[in-house]
Formats: sequence, structure tokens, C-alpha cells
Amino acid sequence: MKRLLFWIVLLSSFTSSAQIDKAPAYPLIANDPYFSIWSFSDTLTNAPTKHWTGMDHPLLGLIMVDGKKYRFMGAKSLVYQTVIPASDEKIADALYTETQPAEDWIKPDFNDQSWQKGAGSFGSEDRAKTAWKGKDIWIRRSFDLNPSGLSKPYLKLQYIGNVQVYLNGEKIADVKGRVNKFIYIPIENKSLLLNGRNVLAFHVQNNGRRQWIDLGLSQEPKPRDESLLIASQKSVNVTATKTTYQFTAGGVDLELGFLSPLLLNDLQLLSRPISYITTKVKANDGKNHRVAVCIAASSNIAVNSPVQPVESKKYESNGLSIMRTGTIEQPVLQKKGDDLRIDWGYLYMATSKAENVLQYITTEDDEVAAFGAGDAEAPRDRDIMLNTVFRFDELGTSSKSQTVLLGYDDLYSIQYFSQNLKPWWKLDGPESMEVLLGKAAKEFTAISQKCDAFDKQMHKDALLAGGEEYAQLCEMAYRQSIAAHKLVKSPQGDILFLSKENFSNGSINTVDVTYPSAPLFLLYNPELLKGMLNGIFYYSESGQFKKPFAAHDLGTYPIANGQTYGEDMPVEESGNMIILTTAIAKAEGNANYAKKHWQSLTTWANYLLKEGFDPANQLCTDDFAGHLARNANLSVKAIMGIAGYGQLAEKLGYKKEAKMFRDSAEAMVPRWMQMANAGNHYALTFDKNDTSWSQKYNLVWDKLLGFGLFPKEVYTKEVNYYLTKQKLYGLPLDSRRTYTKSDWIIWTSCLTDNQQEFSALLQPVYKYATETNTRVPLSDWHETTNGNQVGFQARSVVGGYFIKMLKEKSKR
Repeated sequence: MKRLLFWIVLLSSFTSSAQIDKAPAYPLIANDPYFSIWSFSDTLTNAPTKHWTGMDHPLLGLIMVDGKKYRFMGAKSLVYQTVIPASDEKIADALYTETQPAEDWIKPDFNDQSWQKGAGSFGSEDRAKTAWKGKDIWIRRSFDLNPSGLSKPYLKLQYIGNVQVYLNGEKIADVKGRVNKFIYIPIENKSLLLNGRNVLAFHVQNNGRRQWIDLGLSQEPKPRDESLLIASQKSVNVTATKTTYQFTAGGVDLELGFLSPLLLNDLQLLSRPISYITTKVKANDGKNHRVAVCIAASSNIAVNSPVQPVESKKYESNGLSIMRTGTIEQPVLQKKGDDLRIDWGYLYMATSKAENVLQYITTEDDEVAAFGAGDAEAPRDRDIMLNTVFRFDELGTSSKSQTVLLGYDDLYSIQYFSQNLKPWWKLDGPESMEVLLGKAAKEFTAISQKCDAFDKQMHKDALLAGGEEYAQLCEMAYRQSIAAHKLVKSPQGDILFLSKENFSNGSINTVDVTYPSAPLFLLYNPELLKGMLNGIFYYSESGQFKKPFAAHDLGTYPIANGQTYGEDMPVEESGNMIILTTAIAKAEGNANYAKKHWQSLTTWANYLLKEGFDPANQLCTDDFAGHLARNANLSVKAIMGIAGYGQLAEKLGYKKEAKMFRDSAEAMVPRWMQMANAGNHYALTFDKNDTSWSQKYNLVWDKLLGFGLFPKEVYTKEVNYYLTKQKLYGLPLDSRRTYTKSDWIIWTSCLTDNQQEFSALLQPVYKYATETNTRVPLSDWHETTNGNQVGFQARSVVGGYFIKMLKEKSKR
């Protein structure tokens, strides 16, 4: 009877799935690493919407009901006003020395005539205006100022190192570490700013491999009275492709929907840089109301820094009313790095032409006042808003909806071995964004229905595989994982689906990011996984990467001209490439893809045979944990890679190689069990430390690829031990620290075939995702004791959450 009740409950949930009403952050626009906008708050009006890096990418939603204005999306961005520009806005001269100066070097009247001349930012990175690669630097920058009329002053600062800053001889900042974006430090004593000549003096000490300093002065903007009411948010729901909010504003209910149609089986649709924002309104009190709804998007979505000048225009094309904005400079593919946003190409807002539609362009400051009666062109070149207003003069209890298209044409997406590549959608379709917007508008209803069907099926499949909490984790991860990639085609005609290593080092096509991300793409479209491997194969096969193992990456996003990471991961990346190629063969039922790259695979398999079983001191994918010799989990990866090569050889009819590599993998297993044995578990390394342990997540491929190498006792012993080591928010990565990687926990949970044990390992991850105080796009690296982010966010590796679904599929 209990089993019957279980199935009744389970089946009923297929038609009325539980809502995700709590997530670390909520995806609104999710297309690629640059066109990615999130709400970092449970309530959409609590803060400005943001790019995953944390920079404001403002979307604003307003509704007017019978003359009363309500805000239902976004909040006013705090934009500091420039007093003395940093180099992101204007290059300023300075004097510097790398030799210890006299003690009074901080004083305004210090004689600095013997110092060298420099300008702008100082540092070791390519983007530095003045190169500095030494240990210490002392810099003086003078400026003239009339401080009367200034509001509260702030030091605008970006740095890597130990920094002390003085204003006219008085210390105003003493900071250490690294910040990737400008921060604003209040200058408490405004009287330090003199009428006339002033001097900023700063000392920076390099504390690592890189150094950087850039600064200016800003003032806080005066507060603005918007005279707005706040719409009451009733709910938020996240499915695979949609995020939907429900609001009440007076006598009107408002539904706000965001759709990014990331359907992995349709590459043309997947590559379209267009998302949909839909509003649906109806009266909730039985009365008729005069209603207007405004959706607005900021030009800051099209800049790396808000100080960059932009241009905009409003026009009509293909039955659409369209607005466009982008930087005046248009520095196509001229920047690379992690904490960067796109500043080339153009942001588009479009909707179908209709009598009840009004579009206009305003400044952000004038946005609310202009609601419904704006200007045709923006009166300045930054912080502008593209506005679309829908008017309903007689709104009753029948709902009315309108849709806005938000798109981004990046012109060129990736530089691939010195050749600039256009986005995939331009290869066979129209190169005109206006034509693409028109096509997307006409297909909206059909696309929305396809996405609804997919979302329901994905939830159903995830529910069957792992339960409701597992299904919700997959829904949180889906758009995040896909939108951390860009789809292009190589000059050789190969698909390239290139990841950005978000909130890490910004590497492009990192193999040990591809590896944990792979289950999502194996599940829904292995062609995309090929697109994640093709560039690495080409790098070796073209002779540009000459080492006998796989490369770590192809560069720093969006420039893929060759590895930029400072250290190789020989066993890690070679094992990853072979395992994933084997997984593609299993998914497709043939080894044709492997045959195309057989020489590279053979080289890497031979390397694993020689160096993989007992790895030397080196990094693995968990490089943040440091170097490790004799890593037992890395050894498992090597064994899986060797077995995978043998399986591929078998499929290709290479009997001799198949037997040799299969036999080698089989012979390694009892040795591994003996060398890693720590009594009631297996150790972190082969060094016979019986108290050390680690998640052996690489073992999962023994099950998924049907190798059957490791006996059941290994899985039973490990899982039983893991269950004794769990913390409140998950299983630690290993015995060295209490932090963890949530993707690896879910891989580890698949080592058991017992659903209760799987759930016991999964539930703390769900608890972390729904209770964490760190409100950013899902971080895969968190502390198990308190649920706080340690590092990383918005990364593609959460595609690894889908491994339980992949495991269930592999059984069929």
C-alpha cells in the first residue's frame, strides 16, 4: 500500500510540478557569457539586476494603474560621479619610482622631479597602461580641484597587492589582496581635499605573480525621490528555460516571464542571442482600469564599464519597433579576462508594431518621470535606458499580454587561432539582426510551447531519476551551464562550443571545466560535447601544442589562440579527453568521432599508461586545493581513461590495442585497492595515511561506461564512509578542508545504487542552494559548515548535476 501511495504522489507531480521559489540567484536573460542578466535577490525590486560578475546590468519594470506608478522590476543603480577619472575613463599622467623614496614622499610639496613619468593604470597585465613587474612601486598623481559643491567623496580603487593610499599626506586607504572591479572607499574627512593643487600618493607591494593598481576619485550621487509604489511580489518560479514572477499592483495582477529558449537539440535556436520578456495583466477586483506597462533596459548592458560612451537609435524594421545601443568605440575582441563585460556589438530591444506600443530613449535619471511620454533620442552618451511601453485603456478581468525581445549582436564572438569567428546563427541564417528579430517574434508562440514541453519533460525525468529536490537543482543549473558557452564554427568546419571559466581565471575551453559540465550535453546533444573537445584536439593535431598530453585550455576568453594557464595538468586533462570521447561513443553507438582523433587519443592513452596510475606531484581539476602527489582519485581517472581507450579500440576493431589497454586497466584495480586502502575507506593519496580521505567521484564512469572494473565492495566502503563525514551543507571535498564542490557531490552520490543513500548525499546540496547567504548565480564551491560561497559562480560545471539522469539513461 505504501508503494502504491508513493507512485500516486510521484505521478501526480508530473502534471503539477513543485515550484522553485528560492534560489541563490534567478536567471532572467541567459544566452552566453556576456549576455547574461540575473536577479541576485528573492524579490525582484530589492536590487538592480546584474551581470553574473556582479556589475549592474539594469532592467527596469514599471506599471501604471489608474495614474499610480509601481515598480515591479529592478532598482536604482548607484552610479558614482567622477571627480578625478581612473584609467577606465581617461588616461591621466603620474610620476613613479620603483626605488624606496624618502619618508616625506606622501607630502604634497615633496620633490618628485627625478621620478619616471607614467600614465593610467600600472601593472603586469597586458591591459596596464604602464608596465610594472617589480616588487614595489610608489606613485604620485597631482590634480587641481575646487571641492565646493562636492557631495561625499570616495576613493575609486582597483588593485592586486598590498596598497596604501594617501591624500595630501594623510592615509585614506590600506588594503590587501585582489579586487577585479573598482571598489569605492569613503573618504571620511572631506576637508583633506584642497582648493587648488592636490596630490594622491600611493604605494603598492606585489604579493604574488601579478600586480595592478588603478584609482581615481568619485562622489556619491544625490538621492532621487522617485515617488513610486512597489508592486507586491507574490511568487517566483524557475523551470529549465523560464523564470516567472507574479505581482499585484493595486487592482491589477501582473505576470512577468523571462524565456531564454536554450533547447540543446536545435543549434540554430540555441545560438540566437535573443530572449523574451512577457507581461500579462488582468484586473483582480472585477473593475476596469487604465494600465500601462514599461519594460526598460540600460545601455550599461553593452559596456564593460559605465563610463564608456554609447550611442543609440530608434527605428522600425520587419514589422517591429526597435531600439539599439552600443559603445561608440566598438573595440571588437580587444579585451580578454574574467571580470569583464562585452563592450562591442549592440543591444537590441524590439516588439511588434501596434497602436498601444510606445518606444522611447531616456537617461536613467529621467526614466520614471518620462514613463509614457519620453524623448525619441537620449540627450547624453551614457546611462541611458531603452523603454517599451504597452498601454491598455480598458483592462478588465480578461488577461492581456505583450512581449519584448531583448537581443545582442556581438558581431564577432571568438578569436580562434588568430581568426575572428562570427556567431553560429550568422553562418546559415540572416546576418541582419533586424531579420533575426523579426523571425524570433513570429516564432515566439511556437518556441514558448516547445520550451514548456521541454521544461515539463525535463522535470519529469529528473524527478524519476532523483526526486523533487534533485529536479529543482537541475532546473537551477540548466540555463547557467549552457549560457557559460558560446557556439561558433571553426575555420576547419568543426562545431565549437567554447566555455568561459567564469569567476575563476576566465580561461576559454578549459578541459577540466568541460569534464564536470559534460553530463548535461551528453544527455541532450553529444554534438555540443564534441564542440567542447574539438578545439583541444585541433590544438594538438595542428602541431601548436606539442606535449604528449592534452592541453589545459585554449586561452583567455574570448581569445582562443593557445593555452594561457601557467601550469599543465597532464593526467587530469588527458584522462578527461579520453573519458569524454568514450562517453560520446557510448551515446552515439559508434566510435567514429574517436577514429577521427585516434592519433591524439593514442598519444594521451600511452601517457596515462606510463604516468597515470601513481601520479607525480601535480594539479588536478581541484587545483584550488593545491598540488598533490600520488592522488588516489586522479589515479582512478587514469584507470578510467585507459579503460576508455580500450573500449574505443574494441569498437573500432583494433583487437590488440583493446586487449592491452583493458588488461592494463584491470591489473591496476587490485593494486589501487591495496595502495589506497585505509581500513574502512580509501585514502586521499597512496601515502598510507589512514585518516585521509577524498571523494572518488571519477569512479562514476566505471558504472556509466560499463567498464565494471572496480568490485562492489569499493563503492560500498566509500559511500558508507562518506555518510559519516557529511556536514550540514554537504560532503567535504576531502579531508584537507571542510569546503566542497557541489558538482562532485552529485557525481559521488551516483556511486551508490541505493536511492536512500543517494538522497542522503544530495539533500545537503539542496539545502545549501536554498539557504545560502551568498546571493550570486549558483556557486559550485562552498563551505559545508555554513553554506557560504568560497569561490566560483555562474560556471558551466553545474551541468554535472545531470549525471544522475545520465546514469539512469545509461541503464536503458
